[in-house]
Amino acid sequence: MSEQSQFSLLRARRFAPFFATQALGAFNDNAFRQAMIVLVAFHLGLSDQDVGFYSNIAPALFILPFFLFSASAGQLAEKYEKTRLIRYVKLFEIGAMALAAYAFHAHNVWLLFCVLFLMGLHSTIFGPIKYAILPQALTREELVGGNGLIEMGTSLAILFGMIAGGALMALGQGGPTAASILVIGIAVAGYWVSREIPPAPATAPDLKFNWNIFSETARVFGFVRKNRVVFNAVLGISWFWFFGGVFTAQLPNYTKLFLGGGESVAILVLALFSIGVGAGSLLCERMSGHKIEIGLVPFGSIGLSMFGIDLYFARPELSVAQGLDALAFLTAAGNWRIALDLTLIGVFAGFYIVPLFALVQSRAPRNELSRVIAGNNIINALFMVGAAAFGIGLAKLGFTIPQIFLATAVLNVLVAIYIYTLVPEFLMRFLSWILINTLYRIRTDGLDNIPERGPALLVCNHVSFMDALIVGGSVRRPARFVMYYKIFRIPVLSFIFKTAKAIPIASAKEDPALLESAFDAVDRALAEGEIVCIFPEGGLTSDGEIAPFRQGVERILARRQVPVVPLAIRGLWGSIFSRRDSAPGRMRLPRRFWSRIVLAVGEPVAPADASAAMLEQRVRTLRGNWA
Repeated sequence: MSEQSQFSLLRARRFAPFFATQALGAFNDNAFRQAMIVLVAFHLGLSDQDVGFYSNIAPALFILPFFLFSASAGQLAEKYEKTRLIRYVKLFEIGAMALAAYAFHAHNVWLLFCVLFLMGLHSTIFGPIKYAILPQALTREELVGGNGLIEMGTSLAILFGMIAGGALMALGQGGPTAASILVIGIAVAGYWVSREIPPAPATAPDLKFNWNIFSETARVFGFVRKNRVVFNAVLGISWFWFFGGVFTAQLPNYTKLFLGGGESVAILVLALFSIGVGAGSLLCERMSGHKIEIGLVPFGSIGLSMFGIDLYFARPELSVAQGLDALAFLTAAGNWRIALDLTLIGVFAGFYIVPLFALVQSRAPRNELSRVIAGNNIINALFMVGAAAFGIGLAKLGFTIPQIFLATAVLNVLVAIYIYTLVPEFLMRFLSWILINTLYRIRTDGLDNIPERGPALLVCNHVSFMDALIVGGSVRRPARFVMYYKIFRIPVLSFIFKTAKAIPIASAKEDPALLESAFDAVDRALAEGEIVCIFPEGGLTSDGEIAPFRQGVERILARRQVPVVPLAIRGLWGSIFSRRDSAPGRMRLPRRFWSRIVLAVGEPVAPADASAAMLEQRVRTLRGNWA
């Protein structure tokens, strides 16, 4: 799979029907809501005051089910087979859309709001199923690509749904009929497509259902907080919804007042943002090398702030022109900068959100994932309410819309600094990702040989100062590295090594206390189920060849019997970070950038069979003649 495109998933039955079901649901949800907005705002002859009242109550009604029923939805997704639940949800959608069709023709506003609540309930139940079914259908290396496709499909479906629903309702007398046919037809199509989704067995069939929504809500928060990495990822996802909620809520008035655009410009703005999110989501797989790379999260947050700030400076004043169509807007001076900002905000949003969802899916226990997602949805809803209050509050204080964008982008910088100080693993992975992907093109072979769970000892040849970053950036699980204390203290890299909880070691002659402390730390890490990587040569190669392995590996295995996985790095000899340039007369200068290297992983060796000499031979075989 590591060499295949993520688009190959669209030909696989284990993914394609679910992808289509999700996209059709997102399309229909937004088609209904946009048709409702057009009907209420333009067809019913309501006063501006009434329209404003309905506009404010609508988001609250849609979000309310997330607070009330997310915890129960998480239990359902855990206790029962997910494909059957999806079909029930789709049948529920057909009923809701039939009710919406009647409300469209009867011009019954309150019935439309009841349907809006029902669609919020639909999304509440479907959410935990949507993100929990992916780890059951996809392999670990497919998660980023699968999530990227889902986010891309969802963002485009939202855009097309809004365009279709609004355009059909705007047809005049035939609008309600056209909109009704659309939403019912898409709901029926979603149900029939869902029937092709393969079974996804219950992950906790013996779960005792708790009908008390308040105690269960408190319980799902406990599941979210159980794993610190998962909890921080959920907070990151929720912050994304806050950031996006503030921006998207301001876009209609921003388009009208500051861009001078009409309806076609409003559609263009949404299209640019949606296309950007789709492109960023798809690029995640290629940029992460088919693995969950949380180093992209800081990269995404940097881009969100940069282009959010630039959006303010691109157009801080009210537009002189009004009623521009899309073509006139794009050809006007300076507007390409705004279009680029909106698109790149979407792109970096994709970089930010896709790895976080994949991280939650990979780190949360399989039999608790649906309830973790339910807790995530509740926290998301809280942040979305906070976003609405934040935008309204700044507007009351006299902030213009570009100033609200600026304030949100600056706040994003402050939140990012706080999060990456609190959880330096994100920043560490970002720095590691930047360093490695600037200098090298890495191909991996045999990563599946590293156990997904439980302790393991990795042994690898030692070619350069970058070896730990390359192995750590390629292996899917967090690894603890044992490294020579002088390498551990290299400026800049030392921050990465400390954050990754690397274990410094010295020889018995240099520091016997540090040596004993290192072996104790390795044993504790293995006892806690972590993976530890060592470089048994005891130092960097001075000639590109593999030196004899020392006996430390046998000492580790004597204390803790764990499987040993041999690794070999190829292609790093001659790098500026190797000892090739240590010879007299050779300047330590970079001689090549983005060079191709390989990390090869062999089959695990049982601890009873592992010896220093045997593991050295395994690593030599894996490396071959390419140093």
